[in-house]
Amino acid sequence: MDEGTGTALVHALKYDGWHAAAQPMAARMARLDWPDDVRSERTALVPVPLSRDRYRTRGYNQAEQLAVALGAAWGLPVWNDVLMRRRDTSSQVRLTPSERVTNVASAFVSPVGARARLRGAHLVLVDDVITTAATLNASAEALAEGGARIVSCVTFGRAPEPGDRAVSDHDFLRN
Repeated sequence: MDEGTGTALVHALKYDGWHAAAQPMAARMARLDWPDDVRSERTALVPVPLSRDRYRTRGYNQAEQLAVALGAAWGLPVWNDVLMRRRDTSSQVRLTPSERVTNVASAFVSPVGARARLRGAHLVLVDDVITTAATLNASAEALAEGGARIVSCVTFGRAPEPGDRAVSDHDFLRN
């Protein structure tokens, strides 16, 4: 497992309850350069929801904490009630890419009561890390089925692929 600064921040927020990590992570995410049309038409941020069991165990959703901090930076609301997990899923950490897709297939839904608000919206899904994009794709599909016109995604980091060049903390901080 990569043990760089980014990994340590994600781990601290996600597993160690270090809520303060969300602010600098979101500040980094806020620096992303989006095309002007995307910046002007973004409606709201939507955090990827946790399963009920995981939320109960952790006591918070790290994606929601990132979305709240990012929303403050971008001046956007956070809609945490337009995407729900309809069932618990296994942890994705040790699953293969195809197992990840199967694990989250049809796991998300947009509540019927949220569909009027979703209609025509350009939403930005927020999560901490992207690995295979299975969770983001399943979430985006549910939002689109609920009426969202466009779903963009933003994450703090990307899990390394086999063969990726190791990046030093110095390179990470410089970017």
